[in-house]
Amino acid sequence: MLIKLLRERLLAPYGRLLLGVLALQLVGTLASLYLPSLNAAIIDQGVVRGDTAFIWRTGKIMLAVSVVQIVCAAAATYLGARAAMGFGRDVRGAVFDRVLSFSARELNHFGAPSLITRTTNDVQQVQLLALLSSTVFVAAPITMVGGVVMALREDVVLSWLIIVAVPVLVISIGLLIWRMRPLFRVVQTRIDTVNRVLREQITGIRVVRAFVREPFEADRFGRANAELTATQTSVGRYQAAMFPIVMLVLNLSSVAVLWFGARRIDAGEMQIGALTAFLTYLVQILMSVLMATFLLMIAPRAAVCAERIGEVLGTDSSVVPPTDGVTSGQTVAEVRFDHVGFTYPGADSPVLHDVTFTARPGQTTAIIGSTGSGKTTLVSLVPRLFDATTGAVEVDGVDVRRLEPEALWSRIGLVPQRAFLFSGTVASNLRYGNPDATDDELWQALRTAQAEDFVRAMPEGLEGPIAQGGTNVSGGQRQRLAIARALVKRPEVYVFDDAFSALDVATDARLRAALARETAGACVIIVGQRVATIREADLIVVLEDGRVVGQGTHEELLAGCPTYAEIVDSQRSAQEVLA
Repeated sequence: MLIKLLRERLLAPYGRLLLGVLALQLVGTLASLYLPSLNAAIIDQGVVRGDTAFIWRTGKIMLAVSVVQIVCAAAATYLGARAAMGFGRDVRGAVFDRVLSFSARELNHFGAPSLITRTTNDVQQVQLLALLSSTVFVAAPITMVGGVVMALREDVVLSWLIIVAVPVLVISIGLLIWRMRPLFRVVQTRIDTVNRVLREQITGIRVVRAFVREPFEADRFGRANAELTATQTSVGRYQAAMFPIVMLVLNLSSVAVLWFGARRIDAGEMQIGALTAFLTYLVQILMSVLMATFLLMIAPRAAVCAERIGEVLGTDSSVVPPTDGVTSGQTVAEVRFDHVGFTYPGADSPVLHDVTFTARPGQTTAIIGSTGSGKTTLVSLVPRLFDATTGAVEVDGVDVRRLEPEALWSRIGLVPQRAFLFSGTVASNLRYGNPDATDDELWQALRTAQAEDFVRAMPEGLEGPIAQGGTNVSGGQRQRLAIARALVKRPEVYVFDDAFSALDVATDARLRAALARETAGACVIIVGQRVATIREADLIVVLEDGRVVGQGTHEELLAGCPTYAEIVDSQRSAQEVLA
């Protein structure tokens, strides 16, 4: 997967930059390999013979070669960094786009913490590998091959030291990398765990404090943190052993070169400058192995991260866009459930069974039932957060699976069960569905949603700040802003999934009265728990264990649906206000 990812996302779009990196690295490496030969010439022909003019001439050449090496190295690093950063940006964008296409099923499969880790940390690891590959790894083989050639030019007899030193170093480092590879997968998984635990604790901090569970949560985070630390420590031990091994081989090789080279100089078979150059080439060869080793040390973790990224990129949404989708239907603002059934993946039994009813334009259709009866699942099928397992959901007379996603979503204004606001301002949240909405339209939506008073009370008004998730406003205010956001969109179909639960009865009544005027002509679907919220609906659908056990008006259901009558009686006994 790593090779495939680099080939498709790095080599294809950034091939020219990488060719430039290769050319610059070739020139720069050849320049660095030429310097020891010039140094040897200065020693043997300049210093030994006392030829000062030769030293000056050769020194100027060395200076020019050094400048070429520096310029080429800097330019290669710049081009390599541009390619690597662009690669990282493209992969993050690809992962983000794929996640946006996921249905709730895929999101639940991966989990938000894991998707965040894959989009950030995993991409960063592969991006680091791409950067080092386009800079360090390109120069390493050139240095290794060129260094061997140049060392043989200086002295063939001592070359056996290279034949011994390089394999010893490669085998030693290879064994360490082989032991590290499985640990990297564990590291990424445990990073997911830490992110998940931390995210739960930050999101649920009020619950943690309300139940005085700080010690328990601290212990839970401590365990996850300790597991990650233990795994990273194991990896760190192997990484820490790499450099001592490299330096041991390098120093032993240098001692051997000096030992055997001194004997050859004493026998008149080698000059001092040649020995110096050979030693420099040996160091360059081993350092190139060290650079390659450093890359190979990162490669296993990058390979694991690439596999995790590939899992996301290779996962198709279970909600598949139609190949020949339509953009309009036969009717306007009508939602029809035709023998709909739905089963969650891995579940033993369906959540919904043979649900059939029609929500018509200009009418309010309410869905009520006990907790777990499938109300939220049912309305989630309308905007295709899931697809029905059996039967069909139709909007404007067309199966939602045949509608273009944008055409479907543009018709629907959804207020979810858990109202969510984005970080920004009141205005930016309200304009989420209609960026061109005027301030007057925003105030009208706020007025209908019974949110005008507290927004005007903010010093900044429509520009009042909203924290991520809307945590700086109350639950009721958050719900009303979410309702106003849907009203600003002016859709054909409104879906309110228990969107009035945080409102008091009086505010609920005022909001529903204003909402009836604002949504006249649209199809309104309300999921409610309180009978007071849905009793005025034109059609009330009663769900029990995923089945429709009653349809009709409030009075009809009181007379003919025992389940609905039980709900009314339970709320009346709990002093629910029924006008």
